[in-house]
Amino acid sequence: MKWIIRLLLSVLVLLLLVMAYLFLAPVPINPVAWQATPFTGYSPPHARNEKLAALKTLDIGDETGPEHIAIGPDGKLYAAVTSGAILRMQTDGSQRETWVNTGGRVLGFMFDAAGNMIAADAFRGILSISPDRQITVLTDKVGDSPILYADAVVVAKNGKIYFTDASQRFGAKENGGTFHASVLDILEHSSTGRLLEYDPVSKQTRQIASGMCFANGLALSADEQHLIVAETGEYRIWKIAVNARELNLKNKPDKKLATILLRDLPGYPDNLMRGRNGRIWLGLAKPRGAAIDNMAEKPWLRSLTLRLPRMLWPVPPAYGHVIAFDESGKILADLQDPSGQYPETTGVTETEDRLYIQSLHAHGIGWLPNHLARK
Repeated sequence: MKWIIRLLLSVLVLLLLVMAYLFLAPVPINPVAWQATPFTGYSPPHARNEKLAALKTLDIGDETGPEHIAIGPDGKLYAAVTSGAILRMQTDGSQRETWVNTGGRVLGFMFDAAGNMIAADAFRGILSISPDRQITVLTDKVGDSPILYADAVVVAKNGKIYFTDASQRFGAKENGGTFHASVLDILEHSSTGRLLEYDPVSKQTRQIASGMCFANGLALSADEQHLIVAETGEYRIWKIAVNARELNLKNKPDKKLATILLRDLPGYPDNLMRGRNGRIWLGLAKPRGAAIDNMAEKPWLRSLTLRLPRMLWPVPPAYGHVIAFDESGKILADLQDPSGQYPETTGVTETEDRLYIQSLHAHGIGWLPNHLARK
């Protein structure tokens, strides 16, 4: 009989220890309660389809994660990958080479008028990479505030550089890489992401707007008077005036300076890139998950989640999804692959002949014939 009592006591002590760990062990986030927008499912204009399922791929060797892709001034295709390398190749994938390695992780880039690649490196800040491959750090702080997670970047015709700092709480370098840091930031939901401007003449960096839950993809309007910004953690796209200063988007800013262009998206918006005929392409890296939305007003539950083994975290499954819209927010194209065979579709690079599909973790560069963009 005594051994049964001892066994029961041991089980009770073990359960108490497990409960204490689940509710009291320290976690890296300090979750904030928020209200998730209604998710209406895959209905028009995002009706479920398989238009992305026929992707072909370009080989990138042992590299992974062609997160951002662009055509350079030399007509070649450039792709930023997980290793820190920028690959360069012909548009059919041939003659592939490592053009440069930044030693960090470039998530977005664009070429300026002089042919320099202006790159948002999540580990290093905003870089300028010359045609002869010399790397210069343009900015890695705003005043005394470090840029912890440079994410997307665009260059205006006047030379000014606009970029996003996804999080002021979770730097990609210090928190296990870009994906892990983004999960922490979105789960915490403290909305510290910001939109910044670097002036290459004055060499000064200023803050345009803050208060975004993971400030991500970025595009310029056609007249370059507005910036279009993806706020990943809130499933929405902002349109913000370039002349705005120190806006806090959590405080209902003046609609002349900032408006929501798209809301209630069916997934987590990532890269934004201008395409042809007025299209702006957006990648949805993951589909929305009911588990995360249901935890929006339960900060304690999000803390508990991080105490579970990582395999039990509520990360949504792979689901291929890219959309195109215009500057009024009208959806022009919606391409999906429910199987998620090509994972984490972060964006689209459009040329006359092809749509190149970007990805956070894929082992190749996806592509489709461009006629699908017109359907």
